[in-house]
Amino acid sequence: MTVSANQMNVPLLDLKQQNETLRPEIEAALGRVLDTNAFILGGEVAELETELADHCSARHAIGCASGSDALLLAMMALGVSAGDEVITTPYSFFATVSAITRLGAKPVFVDIEPDTFNLDVEAAALKITKRTKAVQPVHLFGQCVDMERLTDICDDADIPIVEDAAQAIGAEFNGKRAGSMGAIGCFSFYPSKNLGGMGDGGVMTTNDDTLAARLRALRVHGASERYHHKWVGLNSRLDGFQGAVLRVKLPHLDRWTEQRQANAERYRRLFADAGLEDLISLPVERNGRRHIYNQFVVRIEERRDALRGYLAEQGIGTDVYYPVPLHLQECFEYLGYREGDLPEAERASRETLALPIFPELKPEQQEYVVAKTAEFLKR
Repeated sequence: MTVSANQMNVPLLDLKQQNETLRPEIEAALGRVLDTNAFILGGEVAELETELADHCSARHAIGCASGSDALLLAMMALGVSAGDEVITTPYSFFATVSAITRLGAKPVFVDIEPDTFNLDVEAAALKITKRTKAVQPVHLFGQCVDMERLTDICDDADIPIVEDAAQAIGAEFNGKRAGSMGAIGCFSFYPSKNLGGMGDGGVMTTNDDTLAARLRALRVHGASERYHHKWVGLNSRLDGFQGAVLRVKLPHLDRWTEQRQANAERYRRLFADAGLEDLISLPVERNGRRHIYNQFVVRIEERRDALRGYLAEQGIGTDVYYPVPLHLQECFEYLGYREGDLPEAERASRETLALPIFPELKPEQQEYVVAKTAEFLKR
């Protein structure tokens, strides 16, 4: 590929800038773990759990090995098992549903809202049966589901909510933080997340003391006392190095969120100035929501893949979240869903594209992204 002299490199995500800025603090924090040899859980993780509980406005935060494990442990803590049903979205990362199916339960998919890409709450209400054990909304791309309406529905049916907040740490619905509104909130610290570690990691939040105790036991093979196992749990512990790194990063999270929000607003101005309103749909931010923009996802009706290829040629990183909705994944064929069953999720999988939105993104990089997008869409 020939690179022109004026081509700019705009990655989808640049972790190097963030980590290099914090390198002295991170190295000091890792040194503390080496000094104590507390490599699994330990003091750094315990302190992080306290700080995360405060950040998420929850009574408890329980660290674990990954966001995927957080979802699985949450389902286990609620007693989800074979024959149960869990209502959820088909438009999410695979772990959202694998946590359900690993326990022998059945995921019941409902379609998404076309503007936020989040679970259609009213559609979810229609799917509740006597076998429904939980409802699992996903706060996708950093914006909360309508938790007020969903909570009313689930309270009336006496069904717990598991918040998949892997992309939504710090997001809010009417002033309430993601992870504080359901029975259990589940977060991921995968490096690409707004609060990302240097490896896998996750956390579960809850305001229920009994659930918190069960989650703490389940992450260590179901033992609340060493070698005494009340449940069959997992080996899913957050390690000390990740706890130390995340403690360094957490105080910067609100500032990074504000930078992401500022980048989102700049995109809106630039796309408006470019006159692309009829050619591209930008993220919708609902009233009463604090959108933390884990991704900035636009919609292009017909030429998404061609646009993505063109932007790649211009040095611009993008991604598709998600190219195949979960109800059409090969491994879930046994559930009996067919193309056309959930049209909004299927349409989103064909039309959405994530653009760079990381905090350190420069205005001139955003101008370049919009200019090259306009160049393609208008030609």
